[in-house]
Amino acid sequence: MLTPFKKSIPFGRHTLTLETGEIARQASGAVMVSLGDTVVLVAVVAAKQAKAGQDFFPRLWISERNLRGR
Repeated sequence: MLTPFKKSIPFGRHTLTLETGEIARQASGAVMVSLGDTVVLVAVVAAKQAKAGQDFFPRLWISERNLRGR
C-alpha cells in the first residue's frame, strides 16, 4: 500500500500542491496537481516487462471538466 504524500509550495500569488498515493492506485504512478482553482490528474500505466519487437507507443487522453458553483 502506498503512503499518501502531499507537498504544497507558494507559487506567485497561489499555492502549488502535489498529491500522490491516494488516487488512481491501479496506475503505475499518479499525481494530482492543483494551482489555485485548477486541478490536473496525471496518471501513467506501464508494463513491468517490455514486449519483444514493440516500439514505444504513447497514448494521450484529455478529459476536461468544468465544475461550476463550487
